[in-house]
Amino acid sequence: MQHTPAVLLLEDGTTFHGISAGKKGTTAGEICFNTGMTGYQEVFTDPSYFGQLLVTTNAHIGNYGTKATDTESESIKIAGLICKNYTEQFSRIVADESIQEYFERENLVGISGVDTRAIVRHIRSKGAMNAIISSEELDIQKLKNQLAKVPNMDGLELASKVSTKEAYVVGEADAKFKIAALDLGIKKNILECFVARGCQVKVFPAKTSYEELKAYQPDGYFLSNGPGDPAPMDYAVNTAKAILADDQPLFGICLGHQILARAIDIPTYKMHHGHRGINHPVKNHITGKSEITSQNHGFGVSPEAILDNHDKVEITHTNLNDDTIEGIRVKGKNAFSVQYHPEASPGPHDARYLFDTFIDMMEKHRSS
Repeated sequence: MQHTPAVLLLEDGTTFHGISAGKKGTTAGEICFNTGMTGYQEVFTDPSYFGQLLVTTNAHIGNYGTKATDTESESIKIAGLICKNYTEQFSRIVADESIQEYFERENLVGISGVDTRAIVRHIRSKGAMNAIISSEELDIQKLKNQLAKVPNMDGLELASKVSTKEAYVVGEADAKFKIAALDLGIKKNILECFVARGCQVKVFPAKTSYEELKAYQPDGYFLSNGPGDPAPMDYAVNTAKAILADDQPLFGICLGHQILARAIDIPTYKMHHGHRGINHPVKNHITGKSEITSQNHGFGVSPEAILDNHDKVEITHTNLNDDTIEGIRVKGKNAFSVQYHPEASPGPHDARYLFDTFIDMMEKHRSS
């Protein structure tokens, strides 16, 4: 493996020098970190990471190679990778190719051999910010000039960029339930969790109106995960409002959770450094039990606004690390959402019961 020098420059001027990983080139975006110890390919292909430079806190990346069936979308969605030890040799017999071969085919630029602990501590202290990686341009001033042109994630609408362009269907034609899913950056395993429970899902482009969704005659509606700031997504908020007005079963995950909140006039905010990993503890206020959850989000739902609107929304889940809102239920409506990822790809399966909760909701609504 040829060791080509590479540099990572953060928006505040902090610089790290390492070696190239993946394709030689330059890439920029918001820097964030994921604390998961495994599942790197699922993370790379999660559309919620679109436009972000990912720091992996696990010291070894690439050690079990890559496999086509481990992807959560059709292509890599992270803007770039930052890791400590980058390994081309892999130990998994069923792997299709090495991480280097995978990155070159997917045109992914990265940097390795840097102190990821120091980078994570810096982000935790200073907060999320834009950064740039380059293995073709090492002049810091030139990189600063390029980085200055990168848009801030705050206020950036990205969901429509990763959404499907055409509607498509998954699941059997004779499935017991039909779900209309608004694709804001949906993960494959979310769809698989629905199909495994006897559902047919029609996945629609992000800017589809409620009238178009309703024409499918679904038993329920789903608002998916996805990237970017929910604040400029009036198109999705208006669709969610129409579903609520019609009192149809509605379930949201991650960005879908934020869209549901905004549909009932609960604002969202940019988090200091977000939640990304597969071991976040969440308390379920309905059962009193705790769940270990998979998370990936840089925006949150305002807890102050929810307390001010307790007459129309109930907090169902909170994060045990920082008390942020992890789940809500709209009072008097068939609608609920969670900030974390119950499909868990990667991650624990503690929260998969939420899919069953939605199935029960559709069943009761159908028979009412």
